[in-house]
Amino acid sequence: MSLRVEQSLSQLLHEAFVSLRTLGKRSILALLGIVIGSSSVVALINIGHNASVDAAMIFKDMGTDTLVAQFPPKGASNVPMRTRLDLDAVRRAVPGIAHIGALSLFSGPIVFHGRSVNANLVGSTPGIEQAMRLALQQGRFLSGFDINETYAVIGADIAQALSAPGDPLQLGDRVRINDYLFLVVGLLHRQPRAMLMPVQANESLFMPAEGMRRIYAAPQVGNVIIRAAPGEDMERIARDTAAALTPQLVDHDVDIQVPQQMIDGMTRQSRTFAYLLLALGAISLVGGGVGVMNVMLMNVSERRREIGIRMALGARQRDIRNLFLLEAVTLTAVGALCGAVLGMTAAWLYAWLSGWTFALAAAALPLGVGSTLLVGLFFGIYPAVSASRLQPVEALRDE
Repeated sequence: MSLRVEQSLSQLLHEAFVSLRTLGKRSILALLGIVIGSSSVVALINIGHNASVDAAMIFKDMGTDTLVAQFPPKGASNVPMRTRLDLDAVRRAVPGIAHIGALSLFSGPIVFHGRSVNANLVGSTPGIEQAMRLALQQGRFLSGFDINETYAVIGADIAQALSAPGDPLQLGDRVRINDYLFLVVGLLHRQPRAMLMPVQANESLFMPAEGMRRIYAAPQVGNVIIRAAPGEDMERIARDTAAALTPQLVDHDVDIQVPQQMIDGMTRQSRTFAYLLLALGAISLVGGGVGVMNVMLMNVSERRREIGIRMALGARQRDIRNLFLLEAVTLTAVGALCGAVLGMTAAWLYAWLSGWTFALAAAALPLGVGSTLLVGLFFGIYPAVSASRLQPVEALRDE
């Protein structure tokens, strides 16, 4: 029994391929429409997935356990921000803070052996090293004992820009900022970009916060960076930190950014973007399905005598219906497989051109191929049913 079914199925497949081959260019055009639709679905799902992954990577290096506090003025107040904050009091008041540090930001030229480069000049407290995850290549970071010293820790890009062949910037060298010479006590490893950070370490020179007065008459605390202990509730720490900082600030508010909230919002936006791309791919796929239906209707019209002969020889309505339905699904299946390969190639090429790391979306192939087969089945039903409802006498009468 199973052998008979297998032979019958193989015979139907053979007849389907022979019939589709006789359609010639019309079959190829329908196949092309299915390939375009299937590849669109696969490619757009992958492109949306890779865009989401790339966007999430912006925040990954910063870490979801890091908070950034800003201090916008209240209302129309023009009172300058304070030059220092009692961060030890904040740390005592908020359990769960692992590291906390403050930044004062300025910019200006740095000169070394006649070479000059503009850089971010960052007045920092000792806790900034751990709060920002700064990694040292050589030397050490600034400590609490360096308050009155003209010491500097230099980012990788600035160190490279100040170096020359045979004359690299090294530990123990001195760089000039305005009229002051700063001793280089540390060189940073190249840091990954963290978009939420107020300053990029690679393009910065760090000095003791108190030393900012040497180059800027009225330095102000611009940001406070907080890094939480593992497993802590970030929203709770943000609320408690804002409450602890508020009494120290009379004319400024406390605005704390929680990266996880931004990541969740970006994930929702990326999901909406992916749905939009999927809808565009589905529209293209429906167009391909219409092409399949047109080809199958033409196929039925040209094979009316064949249908009549089959019925006269004992073929049942369901046999005729299944034959034409199998032809539609066969045409769609070939287009789905070709479209899947083309779509994956297009998605990889797009990711490569965009500078993204290509990651295969788990739903891309099943959804792309599956939806294509369903479209082929849906648009193949009407021609197949139309063929099965032909009367043998009317079919045989056609020339």
